[in-house]
Amino acid sequence: VQLQAYGGGLVQPGGSLRLSCAASGSIASINDMGWYRQAPGKQRELVAYITSGGATNYADSVEGRFTISRDNDKNTVYLQLSSLKPEDTAVYYCNARITDSRWWTLRTYWGQGTQVTVSS
Repeated sequence: VQLQAYGGGLVQPGGSLRLSCAASGSIASINDMGWYRQAPGKQRELVAYITSGGATNYADSVEGRFTISRDNDKNTVYLQLSSLKPEDTAVYYCNARITDSRWWTLRTYWGQGTQVTVSS
């Protein structure tokens, strides 16, 4: 099982980006999917997560500006980033709780990270 994240880049303050993260491999089911971020010199923090049923939760710092969604048919989670601020600059990581179809083991998988830089 692998998670592949993409969609980061350089954007001006107030701009928008859309991150995507696709899970592939021997997947039986996917539970929660989420996004974390890590800024230089800081700990990794939760940005948002979405359950298999579509319930969402956001960090206070991004509430109202970011939107998480998922396409269960495509095993993909998205993060729409809007009204971006310089303090949103970080490497963004996706993760997912996945049961693989080979060993029927539930575990957390991480994507490789994608850089988001907000700067004028």
